[in-house]
Amino acid sequence: MRNFIMRTQIKGMSALKKAGTVLKSNKGEGFIDTALKILISVVVGGLILSGLYMLFKDTILPTLTDKITEMFNFSG
Repeated sequence: MRNFIMRTQIKGMSALKKAGTVLKSNKGEGFIDTALKILISVVVGGLILSGLYMLFKDTILPTLTDKITEMFNFSG
């Protein structure tokens, strides 16, 4: 009976130690963290692309077409 109690105590202490190391471990990444990073990158990328689209649409393209038209309508 004494051996059974000792073996049970040893197994319980080793299980407790394993649980402690698992809880203290910070290795690996959770699915929520990864999903949040992907979501943030998609939103920021979309904002950058929409900003560039608006810049090209309103500022750069009209100026560019005017300059090209002036260049080909040169009466020298």
